[in-house]
Amino acid sequence: MATQPIALFTPEQYLEFDRASDVPHEYISGEIVPMQGATPWHSLIAANTGSVLRTLVSPLGCRVFESSLRVCVNRATTYAHPDVTLICGELTYMDSPKETVTNPCLVVEVLSPSTRDYDLGQKLRQYWSIASLTDILLIEQERVWIEYWFRAPGGEWSKRVFESLSDTVHVASRACDIPVAEIYAGVEFPVEAQP
Repeated sequence: MATQPIALFTPEQYLEFDRASDVPHEYISGEIVPMQGATPWHSLIAANTGSVLRTLVSPLGCRVFESSLRVCVNRATTYAHPDVTLICGELTYMDSPKETVTNPCLVVEVLSPSTRDYDLGQKLRQYWSIASLTDILLIEQERVWIEYWFRAPGGEWSKRVFESLSDTVHVASRACDIPVAEIYAGVEFPVEAQP
């Protein structure tokens, strides 16, 4: 049985399409992928994380953005809309409409069943290539589990995993501590995953 070939698009075609769309799309190696609708808990975790970050880093001249902000991960292959993006200092843009940033310091992805493998695999490795990026938070929504990646002084990436509401994520690059309980505040977990 023959399969239909997948139509591939150039980055320029993707950017034109995403600008005109009412919903954000990501660009993955020629494919334009719509962002899935979020569950209430996905949205709440992203909002909680953004709120906590905003409180901690605003005095440092940093700004927190939600998922409508487009991030250039790799000009030729990857554009993303992280659930939360932190940028310190001036924003650096790659396009003249000033809609796509290139200098995130920290990104947050709340994991969904449909994107979990991609977020923990290929997308994570792509994020590592962003020169300005120092921190990545990957957050489960159905249980307490956060994979925190940070760039060490030598440039290599390391990770820590947090699985308790009593834990605190120490973000050394921004000299701040994020209580895990605040990230999950108000979230209702499935009965089998109660913390």
